[in-house]
Amino acid sequence: MRYEQLGATGVFVSRIALGAMTFGGAGRLPWSRIGGLDEKAADELVGLALDAGVNLIDTADMYAAGECEEILGRVLGPRRQGVLLATKLLARMGTGPNDIGLSRLWITRALEDSLRRLRTDHIDLYQIHSFDPLTPVEETLAALDDAVRQGKVRYIGASNLAAWQMMKFLGASQLHGLERFVSQQVYYSLAGRDIEREILPMAVDHKLATLVWSPLAGGFLSGKFDRNGTRDETARRALADFPPVDRERAWDIVDTLRFVAARHDVSVARVAIAWVLARPGVTSVIVGAKRPDQLTENLAAVDLALTEDDLAELDAVSAPLVPYPDWCRLAPDDRLPLSS
Repeated sequence: MRYEQLGATGVFVSRIALGAMTFGGAGRLPWSRIGGLDEKAADELVGLALDAGVNLIDTADMYAAGECEEILGRVLGPRRQGVLLATKLLARMGTGPNDIGLSRLWITRALEDSLRRLRTDHIDLYQIHSFDPLTPVEETLAALDDAVRQGKVRYIGASNLAAWQMMKFLGASQLHGLERFVSQQVYYSLAGRDIEREILPMAVDHKLATLVWSPLAGGFLSGKFDRNGTRDETARRALADFPPVDRERAWDIVDTLRFVAARHDVSVARVAIAWVLARPGVTSVIVGAKRPDQLTENLAAVDLALTEDDLAELDAVSAPLVPYPDWCRLAPDDRLPLSS
């Protein structure tokens, strides 16, 4: 395993992290489609990941309505000390009007509930799951700051924020002397490169760690699907069409992935994850799995060194359209004097 610094902190995280969203939810939609794994299956995956050097495990209170955290808490047991445990909050967890969001009231309750379910006295990385348009960012940050000062949280981060939203939080932290986000968790794949426009450059500029979810675009880039109609009916993408993908463009990406994979005699999925790992600014890639063989294959991506030709071909076939105002900005060469 390889490790990368978590933003501007002194903590190092494994370049591949284990996503626990497949844990729990058997018999309950949509979680049964995502995984529905019981405690025995979850324990096997956690053990495999830890043995491979993974030290970051990510979950959220909403996964399987809390059952995911409960299973993970039981499975970790005495292994908890060597794990950087990350979870998230924001989604509705009850029927009451305040059982949702990023208010001080809900953060305080949600944190205590996660600590109980995870059977731990602290969360290493506590992340907001998205943006709450109703709660002032100062209120959210103050509550998270209190949690850090109380020793219940080590670091705070955010997931699924636009660049302007993250900047609003960072500005409030600096202005009011409150705890600062150290990381962002975002969707990034060959089929979804939106973060390259503003979100990723912002993170690099402000020394935020970038943790990537769904590097296989929900299984679309796993090699189980092609333009000829081949598909694995048991795969997550066949059961839950998420995240959204422009299929016409994505088929060309899958074809190129197959060419590159054949050169290295590895799977399509391994190449897709290796491409994300090779992107500047990416700290760690979060992978989930239903079976040990899937996880083993995903973990192997950390040792796959793509060549310059591989990267150039994958970059070209997946390149997004240049949006406004990017196409009318000055390039560095524009500043050079014209030749006489």
